[in-house]
Parts: sequence; structure tokens; C-alpha cells
Amino acid sequence: MTAILLDGKKLSQKIKDTIAEEIKALVASGKKAPKLATILVGTDPASETYVSMKVKSCHAVGMGSEKIVLPQTTTTEELLSVIDRLNADPEIHGILLQHPCPPQIDERAAFDRIDLKKDVDGVTTLSFGKLSMGVETYLPCTPYGMVLLMKEYGINPEGKNAVVVGRSPILGKPMAMLLTEMNATVTLCHSKTKNLPEIISQADIIVGAVGKPEFVKADWIKPGAVLLDAGYNPGNLGDIEISKAWEKSSYYTPVPGGVGPMTISVLLLQTLYSAKDHFTPPLK
Repeated sequence: MTAILLDGKKLSQKIKDTIAEEIKALVASGKKAPKLATILVGTDPASETYVSMKVKSCHAVGMGSEKIVLPQTTTTEELLSVIDRLNADPEIHGILLQHPCPPQIDERAAFDRIDLKKDVDGVTTLSFGKLSMGVETYLPCTPYGMVLLMKEYGINPEGKNAVVVGRSPILGKPMAMLLTEMNATVTLCHSKTKNLPEIISQADIIVGAVGKPEFVKADWIKPGAVLLDAGYNPGNLGDIEISKAWEKSSYYTPVPGGVGPMTISVLLLQTLYSAKDHFTPPLK
């Protein structure tokens, strides 16, 4: 068996090219281009880099962007006021609040202030609830990016045993729900799960989403498993020991260049969906 690399960088560009064409068509028909608002509170260097990447990606596909930078001392009330303004602006189709916010900010209150129809990052409790109930909404970008990668390479989770390692509300939990929606049998694990090597050894699909470098060891993985690594840790290390495990897999995502590039593309894609006044289409 030859392991196949799931090229997120290549698919990401393919999605962006499609978005650019659709935006051209929208503008040619007399409509305004979709517009994404990004909010950065404080001066965290990594967050500044991520926001700049998102703004640059918007411009690359012909999408409008409004970048809002608020001081480190911003209060929750001041942030909520900015979100309210963006919610009310008909020219804004998507709102992204960059995580993390400074400690004085009630981050959950801020996320949940984003209008459902503009929650293109899929971070509100309402979006999460709709996803859990199988109701159309916008999806958390990284999990949806992994789903699109599987679809691109013809990986069908139906009837497969999937193990998701990590339970964050914007990554592990929604990924488990999406795989369940696609008829996989899903076990949601985390760093405190007992007998984790044994559980993983039964998995046809393994999702690394725990935020610990090479936490999932190669010798836990059975031959032919699909490896989806959503982790990105110092030293270009994912959450799965890909350097040793890739050869025994059927498909695998590299780190970097696998799951990461998909996240921004999905953000842009869902902003386009918002501009077209519909939620993300069903997975089936």
C-alpha cells in the first residue's frame, strides 16, 4: 500500500480560485463583493500574523475586508459595541473575532454576540447547537476543512471507526459530530482517556486535535488508517507522530501544508455563502 498525501495547500488554492470566479460573477451582475470583518484585540504577535493572513487572502480572491484593531485595554462592553455595529452593517457578510482576547474580555459573550448569519467562523453556541441537531448553519472552519479534504480524495467515512483525539468546542467536538453525520462510528477521546493506544489501534480514521506535539504515537496506529492531523506545534510538529506513521497509513495530512491551509479557505467560502444568503450546504 502506498500512502497518499492529502494536499491541503493544493485544495485550498482550488477553493480560492473557485471563490474568485464566483465573486467576479457577482460583481459583474451588479452586486457588491462579499466582505469579511476581522477583529483583533491587543497586540499578540501570532494573532496579528493570522489576521494579516486572512486579510491578504480576502484581497487575493477579490473579497472586501474590514480590519479592526482594538487596544489591549478594551473592555467587553466596548468589544460588544463593535460587534453590534458590524452585525447591523448590511455590507458585512462575515465577522471573525481573533482568539485569544486579553483576559479581561468575556470571550464567550463576545463570540455569542456575532449574528448567526455572519458567524462564518462557526464559533457561536447557536451554530454549535444547530450543528449538533443536524440543522444547517456555518461550520467551524478547521473541521469543515478536513471534511472537504476527505471528499476531495474520495475518502468515505461511512461505516468506518473514527477516533477524534481532542474535545475543544471548535475542533474536536464538532469534528466528531461531522463524522457522525457522515455515518462514521465515532469515539471522542482526549488526553485523559484510559487505554488510548488500544482505542486508537481500532481506528480506520484518526483525527489529531489535542494540541500536544506527536501525542498520538505511530505504533498505536493500524496499517491503512487515514490520518488527519489538525495540530500545529513548535518545530512544525502535529498531534500525530506523522514522521513515523505516514508510511503505514492509506492517507495522511502533512504538517504544515495539510489541514492548516484549509481553514482560511473555508472561512472565505462561508463568507461567500453568507453573501449569497444561505448556510453551508449539507454534507451528504
